[in-house]
Amino acid sequence: MIVPGLGCASWMYLRLAHLLAQKYTVWLYDPPGQGLSQGRWNDAVSVEQLTDHLALWLQTQQISRPLLLGHSLGGEVVIELAVRYPQFTGPLIAVAPTGLPENPSLFRQVWRLIRDIPRERLGFWPLCLSAYIRAGIWRCYQLARAIEHQSALPDLALIPHPVLLLGGARDPVVHVSALRQISWRWPHVQVRELAGAPHGMTDADAAEVAAQVWQWVDSLKRTGEAE
Repeated sequence: MIVPGLGCASWMYLRLAHLLAQKYTVWLYDPPGQGLSQGRWNDAVSVEQLTDHLALWLQTQQISRPLLLGHSLGGEVVIELAVRYPQFTGPLIAVAPTGLPENPSLFRQVWRLIRDIPRERLGFWPLCLSAYIRAGIWRCYQLARAIEHQSALPDLALIPHPVLLLGGARDPVVHVSALRQISWRWPHVQVRELAGAPHGMTDADAAEVAAQVWQWVDSLKRTGEAE
């Protein structure tokens, strides 16, 4: 199941979803007010609210302990979900997750995203623009403020499932070194770096992300940690 980033929409992850669907059943999820989901202007504008909604959605859809793949803010959400609602989660993959202790100010977040734009695939730009227009400036601002004051990834120690963190070597938003710094103490957490990948690696490097997912899940199956 793919959980989108800040202001993102499910249609931004179709390249990855189509690849993963070669081996798995794939669910695409849109939080309230993002993508194809309806929502009021003040729905799900914090990490806690996003996590609560995702837990309720999984329960309503009767999806039992899926492998969750969260991108950017979605990575932070799936980690918090595993801590607060472990009964709904299986193994986790967080791609360029926010929630790091090094979280920058809102201004620096925006500046890092601007630096990332030229590194993304040209065909990805209109998908991003339509998603952000759909989410709206206020929702994106509130979520960015939530990231600024949130530090969820140190909760990795509390997660009872294997965790894979994927970082991009060319990602100016989330640095791989920061992922390694907060994860090296926990044997159930792996960090893998994708050479040349920008922040939107789920699109620009969808094939490599899918290959990492397949390889990691196969290793969990061999050790009996995944069905």
